[in-house]
Parts: sequence; C-alpha cells; structure tokens
Amino acid sequence: MDASSSPAKATPKSLRTRARILEAAMRLFAEIGYHAASNAVIAEAAKLTRGAMLYHFATREDLVEAAIQHIELDRARLFEDAARVSAAPGQDASEAAIDAYWALLHEIPFVAFAELEAAARTDPMLRARLAAAQVAFDRAQVGDFGALAQAGADPRFQASRDLGRFLLEGLARGAMTYDEVARRRRLLAVVKRAVRMLNRKGDIQDLWPD
Repeated sequence: MDASSSPAKATPKSLRTRARILEAAMRLFAEIGYHAASNAVIAEAAKLTRGAMLYHFATREDLVEAAIQHIELDRARLFEDAARVSAAPGQDASEAAIDAYWALLHEIPFVAFAELEAAARTDPMLRARLAAAQVAFDRAQVGDFGALAQAGADPRFQASRDLGRFLLEGLARGAMTYDEVARRRRLLAVVKRAVRMLNRKGDIQDLWPD
C-alpha cells in the first residue's frame, strides 16, 4: 500500500491537511509558477513541516498527480457554474458564453492549469500526468458549453467552439506591452463576431465592426 492510500489519510484531520496542501499548490502554481513552487515551498505555504508534507506526498510525482486532480475538479465546478448562467436580456448567447469563458480564464484554477500546460512542454513527468485532464476538459467540459456554438456535431459548430476557446486561451496567455485594454477589447469583439458568423446568427458579413 502506498502512502497516498494509507487508511490514516482518510481521517477528517488528514483530509483537511491534504486539501490545504493542494490549495496551496494550486495557488502557488498560478502565482509563482510550477518550477518555483517546489514541494518545500508548498509545505511552507500550507504551514506544514517537511515531515508532515512527506507523510501526505512522499514524492513530487505524488503531489503533482493529486494537484492536477484538485485543479481539474475546481475548473470543472467553475465551468459548470458559468455554463448555467443565462445570457442577459437581449444579449446573444454565444457572446455571453465568450464573456463567461474569458472571465474563467483569469480564475486561479484556470491560471494554474495553464501554467502546468506551459511547463509540461519540457517536463515529461508533468506532461504524462496532465494528459488525461486535458483530454477530459477538451471532450467534456468545453464541449458541453453549448452556448459557444449551436447544438450538434456539425464540423462548423465544432470549429465555432474551437475558434472561440483557443483564441480566448491564447489571448489570456499573450503578452501585450502597450495599449492592452483597448487591444484586447477589439480582439474580443472580433472573436464574438467570428463565432456568430460560424453559427450563422444575424446578418454579420464582416469580421471588422464599422
């Protein structure tokens, strides 16, 4: 039996400590980055001794695997909450979904996951442990955010979802060095128009507004 499955870890106190560690890991991944957030740094942030940390997570691999699951559960919860919110009166549903997803990308679980994806490019261990969560989100969570595209499996609707999702994710991670607010506002407007065009809503014929 490995440390992560020890019956002692199922006590209420142990579960609370474990949750505190994972919350600290998620926050630090988002704030200082995956590599800077070592197990020792995470233990300090969680107000634990090195021994207590090792009791719950004997290796970096153990911690990373549990942290990914914790982050993904938080992402899914936030995503599901956002997907249940209806568009405001008179607001296009796809535009409301884009606004909602844009806001989500700035929440700590989404920022932490984006940091893990960036770090995974050169970290085989992290890349291997992240793969299942990436697949789950790609196939289930984003696919269920129906307002980003009309219901259905038509490739055009999938393209609408993908266009909105990946442009927003890239925009959230991009580094604009000047006039950031205005540039992002213009780009978000174009993304909304492009998604609406793919959804064949309204009479929009041009991506650039008058």
